[in-house]
Amino acid sequence: MQSIRSILAYLALIAAVLSLLPGMALVGAVAVGLAVLLGWQDMRRVPRVVFSVAVLALVFALGRDPGLIVDAANNMTRLAGLVLAVMLLSNVLGRSRDLQRISASLFGGKPLTRYLSLAFGTSLVSIPLNFGSVAVVGSLVGERIRRGGGSAATRNATRAVLRGFGVSPIFSPLSISVVLTLTLLPGLGSIELLSLAIPFSVLLILMGLFWRDPETGQEQVAPENMAGVATWVRFGGLVLAICVGVFVLSHRFDLSYAYAVTLSCLGAVLGGRLLAWSRRQNPPMANMANVSNELAIVGGSAFIGSVISGVVLGQISGNADLPAWSWPILAACVPWVYFLAGLGGVNPIVVGTLVGGVLGSLWPSEALIGLGIGMVTGWGITAFGTPFAANALIMERLTGYPAVDASFRWSLPLSLSGLTLASLTAVILTAWLA
Repeated sequence: MQSIRSILAYLALIAAVLSLLPGMALVGAVAVGLAVLLGWQDMRRVPRVVFSVAVLALVFALGRDPGLIVDAANNMTRLAGLVLAVMLLSNVLGRSRDLQRISASLFGGKPLTRYLSLAFGTSLVSIPLNFGSVAVVGSLVGERIRRGGGSAATRNATRAVLRGFGVSPIFSPLSISVVLTLTLLPGLGSIELLSLAIPFSVLLILMGLFWRDPETGQEQVAPENMAGVATWVRFGGLVLAICVGVFVLSHRFDLSYAYAVTLSCLGAVLGGRLLAWSRRQNPPMANMANVSNELAIVGGSAFIGSVISGVVLGQISGNADLPAWSWPILAACVPWVYFLAGLGGVNPIVVGTLVGGVLGSLWPSEALIGLGIGMVTGWGITAFGTPFAANALIMERLTGYPAVDASFRWSLPLSLSGLTLASLTAVILTAWLA
């Protein structure tokens, strides 16, 4: 059974790569659905609920407008392929000694240095690894807790890892949030969005310095575990190469941003395998049997959001006749909608698809950056500030700190401050450009 699920996952990935061919998007959506159903017994409650709602959305679309299914299947296959490609990349990089040394090096130094290195380091590692960064760096936090028990240092380290990963949806060109935002807002350029998202992410991490537990002392890292300059150059070069590939494919060859990210990540995976073969190594193919939870959440959320936004847009004829002052108000609400929905357990993919799908087609084209920055900042703050986020649950398993404490209570003042700043930024940009 597991081998069949793995084959279906690879089939969904191949269908996403070949999605420009007629019918492949539907093949990918069917493969995703079958992989989820075969892994149903091993899935967690939230993914089951999300996929069940997606099935209800399918039944609804069949009765209302079967044309909605085609767009929803395209969206489902595109995002599922993106997630599978990133997971493959994470699997390849997870075997690297460079990554282990980088992760261990982040724990050295004084409290302030340690917090910043963990937060910024996790953000960097999150670009190619996504959730894998939480597992890699978080496991080191868990090991320190098992050796010496919980302390202010381990609580601050947990904060740093969660916040460092949380800002990656804001600025990472490979994150599903940036991909979805640029896909749903085709008039918004990636460079335009990232030029504002990166400084916001840096500021958000620095703001987190005000909400830590007081601690003293300096952590020492064994010299053999330290990452040298060559290690950082190799890893940074790989991240840069993947990002350059994304921009070349999306700008020079005019491919969709999601498709460009998928192809660029797969290029890195194939490059890693060719390098292994050149060293007379043959690492096993990654087993994709255990991706049912991710496929259910990502694929199901994409399908639900696409159907709902299609229905809403079908009720709107022409441009929305709204007064000019209403756009800044809507922009201010976007980050808070993400966060409040996240507190209710709603995946940001659903919120993003609805917000981008509905508002993106109505928003003044010259002020799309206001909506775009509201979407990615709201997504990122939700990722580190709500207890139902996947990274919070991973850290709970690794460290034993309850997700409600580590993600919500410990960072609530930072979340509220970040949401306020995100709203103000979205309002100013929208009011200025609209």
